[in-house]
Amino acid sequence: MTEATTEAERHALLERLFAAFNRHDADGVMACFTPGVVFDTAAGPEAHGRRLTGQDAVRAAFVAVWTDMPDVAWTVSRHTLAGERATSEWLFTGTRADGGRVAVEGVDLFVFEGRLIARKSAFRKDRPVQAA
Repeated sequence: MTEATTEAERHALLERLFAAFNRHDADGVMACFTPGVVFDTAAGPEAHGRRLTGQDAVRAAFVAVWTDMPDVAWTVSRHTLAGERATSEWLFTGTRADGGRVAVEGVDLFVFEGRLIARKSAFRKDRPVQAA
């Protein structure tokens, strides 16, 4: 961590990121990431999920989630920082188009580059969708 980037600044960045997620604010979310951000999704065809690289791909993924579940929200229980890395623990909730409810715990692993997030890897519980 550089002198100019403190743990408190990185904690504040994570708070801004999740506030933007919950506002469904693509510009606010992307302002927290480096131009070459790498995002490994919670699900996908590879061991790491699906790897998205660059702001355009990451933006599109979040816009798709917000479109599919207009009430989706991440309720953060804890951010833990350790130098260039951090974790955020959360509850992901939302309603699908068919009325099914999703409520699962998860965690994001982050790697920082200076004042921004360079890498995000998401993990969440695999729970059946709940009836409407």
